[in-house]
Amino acid sequence: MSDRSKQWQLIIAGAVFGSLSTVALLKLFNRYHVKQHGKIMLTQGLSEDGANGKASYEDLTRKFVGSDLLADEIVSEQLTRNIQFFGLESQRKVTRSFVVIIGLGGVGSHAASMLLRSGVGRLLLVDFDQVSLSSLNRHAVATREDVGIPKALCLKKHFSSIYPECQIEARVQLYDSSSEEEILSGNPDFVLDCIDNIDTKVALLAACVRKGLKVLSAMGAGARADPTRIRIADLRESTNDPLSRAVRYRLRKDYGIDGGFPVVFSMEKPKVKLLPFQTSKEEENPLDYQIVPGFRVRIIPVLGTIPAIFGQVMATYVTTQLADFSIQTEPVVNLDLDHYRILHQRLIEHEEILYGSAEQVLVDIEEIVYIVKELWRGRSARDQNQKDVGRKMWRSVNEMMLVRWDKSKPATVSNLILLKFTEADAHESTTLDQIKEEEPEFYTMVIRVLNRAEIDFAL
Repeated sequence: MSDRSKQWQLIIAGAVFGSLSTVALLKLFNRYHVKQHGKIMLTQGLSEDGANGKASYEDLTRKFVGSDLLADEIVSEQLTRNIQFFGLESQRKVTRSFVVIIGLGGVGSHAASMLLRSGVGRLLLVDFDQVSLSSLNRHAVATREDVGIPKALCLKKHFSSIYPECQIEARVQLYDSSSEEEILSGNPDFVLDCIDNIDTKVALLAACVRKGLKVLSAMGAGARADPTRIRIADLRESTNDPLSRAVRYRLRKDYGIDGGFPVVFSMEKPKVKLLPFQTSKEEENPLDYQIVPGFRVRIIPVLGTIPAIFGQVMATYVTTQLADFSIQTEPVVNLDLDHYRILHQRLIEHEEILYGSAEQVLVDIEEIVYIVKELWRGRSARDQNQKDVGRKMWRSVNEMMLVRWDKSKPATVSNLILLKFTEADAHESTTLDQIKEEEPEFYTMVIRVLNRAEIDFAL
């Protein structure tokens, strides 16, 4: 190749690079101009409305951010996979949302991190504690340089480089009754309880229930190792978790609250115990070492991956809820294969007695498991709010059977309901028209559940 040809190639390449650089700079300038204009609007709005008591900086910022985020090309590109998954309007609901995360350790930091990466437009991060060296085995973003920094400020620092458009407020503060109104103000779309102290945890959950706030609570993540046993269910359904049991007892005793909100927990029994407390002198009192009154001083061994997964599960649940994206969490049903075989056999015997044969039973054991576990969650269709779990659920199944919903159709996966014996007898003596007229809510619920079976099985 001649020197002149090389020169021309360099000139052309330079021109192309220069054009692309100019376009990129123009885009950045336009983006900067839009942001600066937005800030001016906010400042003007605050000075005008704030003087008259009409709006706060918080309200104006939330309104501006919520309506503008996805109009930004860079934000839209950063969230493109979420937009493809949820759809634009559903993702817009996420970017307009406000979520409060209280407790920013192994669970809370990962939950907050993924809510940020999912495009939540406003986050309030609350924790009184600091990053320690021992935090680094499970914290989402902290480095050795962050040791000694408050966890809330650590997250805010790192988050600002990941998604600077998110409005982040960090509070180095302990949640208690005196800070309740301040922390839970602003009508958050969701509150995440990632606190590991039972007194504070119970107080927060009771406050959320009282205020009608949506809350998702993390139970014990320490001393576990099996990620396949992590579940989301109502507090009353959580099993094999000492923290869940203690929270249930305290909420019922102190506040008269019996569940009614979801929790993330592990069905795995703790694999290791609390480490013994050691002091330098025998006469020293362990309570003297408490950072905050009421917080434990003994250490729970933690495999860092498990609290991280707890946080990821929480962020996934909340994001789908904010986007109005329907998911069906796996039910907590502790039945073995023999229970399903018994229910299958009862169905066959019932069909033979009622219809003369079992030819219209068009389900096998695998489909019985789906019907009982996935559709009816191991409970009677007429009492989906039962508190029976574990062995109590085993005993309750001994009093239940599967029957056709519509007696004119075969016993298929989309035409079977689980009922107690007495309920089954009553069902066989009535018609669907009567149920629809006398119990419209029950009728609608059953139709919705059975329609899900049709979708799942592509019927």
